[in-house]
Amino acid sequence: METPNRAHSQDQLIGDLRLVIENAEELLKNTDHYTSDLYQNARAKLALALEAANEELARFEDAQLERMMAATRAANERYCDRTGEQRILRAFH
Repeated sequence: METPNRAHSQDQLIGDLRLVIENAEELLKNTDHYTSDLYQNARAKLALALEAANEELARFEDAQLERMMAATRAANERYCDRTGEQRILRAFH
């Protein structure tokens, strides 16, 4: 089971990674008119890093979703929720 601080840290990490990716993608868009080899090499390296970052972000999000689903299943079993209505009502108690 995750601690609230760890879950918050993971959420913060995912949010930070999304922001870095968005900023890097914007940088790539805004520098496409520079044609020197130096810029083009830097842009190619950034594009590769962005691809890796997007893959890592997807992996983080998938793992987070799996943890949430497992926690939901465990709570359903623990509280013997058999219907969606029981799950919703328990959420509001």
